[in-house]
Amino acid sequence: MTKLSNLRPALGTMPTRLGTVGPADERERSALRSKTEPSFKWYNSARWKKLRMSVLVRDRFTCQRCKLVEPDTSKLVADHIIPHRNDPVKFWDGKLQCLCRNCHSGAKQAEEKAIPTIKGCWY
Repeated sequence: MTKLSNLRPALGTMPTRLGTVGPADERERSALRSKTEPSFKWYNSARWKKLRMSVLVRDRFTCQRCKLVEPDTSKLVADHIIPHRNDPVKFWDGKLQCLCRNCHSGAKQAEEKAIPTIKGCWY
């Protein structure tokens, strides 16, 4: 009878059949997005940082969903109420709201993913 430990070397040499699924970690994902999505560069601009802070101040550092008051601005997001989908007009002139990271990363992202998209068409 063959022991399972004898199979381990054979399994290690087998090629993967799934191929590359995507970026392995957040750093790789970020690097890929910076090359493919124009809005990624907009988020690093001085113009965005000023606009973001004006939204946080306007909303008094309060999440518009859960009403959490958060003095640490690194835990707050200036969220586009209507997804911009890399449209510069919607990105810069769209309505924004203050959300905490939990609300933005959870329910809001799930809602946006549920909106059907048509390739080449921005909502």
